[in-house]
Amino acid sequence: MQVIASKNHRRDTRPSGEGARATEGLLLTWLQRHRLRRLLGASLWITPAACMVGAIAIAPLIRRLDEATRWSLFGFGPAGARALTAAFVSTTFTCIVFVFTILLVAVQIASAQLTPRIIARAFANNATRAAVGLFAFTFVYGLAVLSRIDASVPQLGIALTIVLNMATIATFVYLVSYLGEHLRPVSVLTDVGNRGIRVIEQVYPSRLTEETAPAEVLAAPPSQTVELSSKSGVVLALDIKGLTALAEREDCIIEVVPQVGDFVAKGDPLFNIYGGSRRLDTSVRESIALGSERTMEQDPAFAFRIVVDIALKALSPAINDPTTAVLAIDQIHHLLRKVGLRQLDTGVVRDRAGRARLVYRTPDWEDFVELAVTEIRQYGADSVQVARRLLAMLENLLASLPPTRTGPLRTELTLHEESVALHFRSAEDRSRASQPDSQGVGGASGSRTKVP
Repeated sequence: MQVIASKNHRRDTRPSGEGARATEGLLLTWLQRHRLRRLLGASLWITPAACMVGAIAIAPLIRRLDEATRWSLFGFGPAGARALTAAFVSTTFTCIVFVFTILLVAVQIASAQLTPRIIARAFANNATRAAVGLFAFTFVYGLAVLSRIDASVPQLGIALTIVLNMATIATFVYLVSYLGEHLRPVSVLTDVGNRGIRVIEQVYPSRLTEETAPAEVLAAPPSQTVELSSKSGVVLALDIKGLTALAEREDCIIEVVPQVGDFVAKGDPLFNIYGGSRRLDTSVRESIALGSERTMEQDPAFAFRIVVDIALKALSPAINDPTTAVLAIDQIHHLLRKVGLRQLDTGVVRDRAGRARLVYRTPDWEDFVELAVTEIRQYGADSVQVARRLLAMLENLLASLPPTRTGPLRTELTLHEESVALHFRSAEDRSRASQPDSQGVGGASGSRTKVP
């Protein structure tokens, strides 16, 4: 992030003049580093592009090593080496085409059956990128070896081409199996749930039993408001440490107006700044990352959103798969229990003296419960499986979470009972739908009581 001098600092250790400008030119801001990390982490083309460059660089080194060692294990002649290498190059190219075809078809089917929000996850998968990188390296290296076969045959290069093609074929078979397994509903839900747990622990580091200072209310009007000057987007992440340090240096309080995950249009307010004497537009704008789609980087609610969307798609009349909805509720149950044990009022960051420096909004317990339960209860109102699994989840959370968390859960339990009474007209059906079941149907705990 750009360094700003503060009149309250007793000394400034930064370089001055041309040295300062040179130093600043070499350092990336937090926003630039964030964009670079996203590019490296989410782009499918970077790994194969790097592997192709690596193949071009390695090919002459292998050729020189072959000339120095006179390696001749296979003893291929020019005609045989040329035919074999050409066949391997063709095979590798076919694998590349088939992999991208399978990947596109699998992603289209999975997004239609589950949710479009898994598309980015599928293309950013490390196994997929590694496999495509191996294919690209093998293809380019094979072409490099083929171009050097004339009266003399690079025997070591031919041997390495054989090894690479064997690895390519094995990887291709593995990748087809991996994609089929990885894009199954239970695999997607489990992966999203595990990622959501990590984000929850990052965004809410304190457990509920720990003492935390109450959040301060900003009553005075802000001294300056910074608006979005670039193109619209969704808030992906904030530089919490950088904004806190900036507020401390400028002796002010910075309030982040949108919540992570909110859509912000050009001209909308991004920051309210209380106190301070200088405009901080450029500095604070470099501390917020926008994108076209939400991510789970600092957005634990997005994990709930993905899982709920999968459940809603499964409950749609076109798909009608309540068992997948039950699998989604399993992950929601796990996520809600984790959130219910964390201290959620962490939207105020203080300096070492205990003064508030940064204020930002995060979802509270009521937000998580409403997001997790409301839509599934509504769209799954006619499903006995969903009704029983939701009831089991709510009753388990009521029994396992602290009393301070029970209010929204009891509200959802009341709404659930009303929904069951409204949608199941038969007394026996109401009785079955009112029975908590950890598996939806088939794993009921406790005795079944008939409703008169």
